[in-house]
Amino acid sequence: MQTIKASEFKAKCLALMDQVQRTGVPVVVTKNGKPVAELGPHRPAPKNVRGAWKGHVTIKGDIVSPLDEDWDALK
Repeated sequence: MQTIKASEFKAKCLALMDQVQRTGVPVVVTKNGKPVAELGPHRPAPKNVRGAWKGHVTIKGDIVSPLDEDWDALK
């Protein structure tokens, strides 16, 4: 991750935006040596919520049928 001073960022903003878009590597902007902002690539949210967990969640077993066990909370 690249770090740049705020004054330098101000002078090179458009070039840095092109660099981040091209490489995908974020740039941290510092002021007085402390990080204040991060310029990172835009990653659009998934269009369909239904597919948001695809590849991350595995369903094991039947999740639709009722259980044959009584729950303690229902007693």
